[in-house]
Amino acid sequence: MGASSDPTQDGSDEQQKRSEIYTYEAPWHIYAMNWSVRRDKKYRLAIASLLEQFPNKVEIVQLDDSTGEIRSDPSLSFEHPYPPTKAIFIPDKDCSRPDLLATSSDFLRVWRLPDSNNSDDAAAATTANGNGSRGSGVELKSLLNGNKNSEFCGPLTSFDWNEAEPRRIGTSSIDTTCTIWDIEKEAVDTQLIAHDKEVYDIAWGGVGVFASVSADGSVRVFDLRDKEHSTIIYESSEPDTPLVRLGWNKQDPRYMATIIMDSAKVVVLDIRFPTLPVVELQRHQASVNAIAWAPHSSCHICTAGDDSQALIWDLSSMGQPVEGGLDPILAYTAGAEIEQLQWSSSQPDWVAIAFSTKLQILRV
Repeated sequence: MGASSDPTQDGSDEQQKRSEIYTYEAPWHIYAMNWSVRRDKKYRLAIASLLEQFPNKVEIVQLDDSTGEIRSDPSLSFEHPYPPTKAIFIPDKDCSRPDLLATSSDFLRVWRLPDSNNSDDAAAATTANGNGSRGSGVELKSLLNGNKNSEFCGPLTSFDWNEAEPRRIGTSSIDTTCTIWDIEKEAVDTQLIAHDKEVYDIAWGGVGVFASVSADGSVRVFDLRDKEHSTIIYESSEPDTPLVRLGWNKQDPRYMATIIMDSAKVVVLDIRFPTLPVVELQRHQASVNAIAWAPHSSCHICTAGDDSQALIWDLSSMGQPVEGGLDPILAYTAGAEIEQLQWSSSQPDWVAIAFSTKLQILRV
């Protein structure tokens, strides 16, 4: 499938070359999507399909800076049974670990991508591989089932990879649990009943601290040093209003943001003052689907939703009341409802969005 850059209207060659927007069209509807973190793999992303039939597909795509085209690498595309609810590359900027990609759906799966500097791995990429799909150089390293009593487990709604301790991945499930995995030992580190209803998202806030949101309408924070207790940071004002997404500000861990199901507003929380939002972002015209804090700034957040808009907000004034509410500082309108949004941690000038069959990367 083709990809194109959309040059700005300015006619200069330099402007044409340094486009602000690059688009990739997949052969299927995109749902899960994320940036690679490694310094040696700039402009690389994983995208995954949302198909009702088996199997689904995962592709690794990369922008060729010289041509302005985003291309899929056929040797790195592989089959995946159910649609992944999330995909994350290992948080390894220094390239000191194997090149891993994790996906969540019926189970947590960890995939190993061939090391392009290793000739054995590169050769394997051109041959059939029994663990990935045929012809794929990607191998299934681990298939992790958190249910000890059954070969099946409650579908995983989301997961987060701990940046401070990359052997830890936390998953959230519709069975009300959160599971912390040690992926090096391929063993459950901790499993706890996190909420009264389905858990829809999970986010790390440090080495041993994570938070989750649920259909029970609450944001809860857990500390692995005290597993018996959790702190409720926020509860939806209307009863039984699910919270579906959670973003924890990595640059200033006092702040997190959450999305209410089928709501056009984003709630920003200060964990020092539980229960009361510090600000509500209310400029979307339809349901918000995704949030991403800036990886390099403590006061910027991007939100995207069914109004086809991606909005960037400056929250530096969030302590003071703003007449009529806060306005975004940047707005981008996509060609359809935006379902996925990720802000690149290794290239913080770039945000990626997914809508329908398109992946777009935008320079901010």
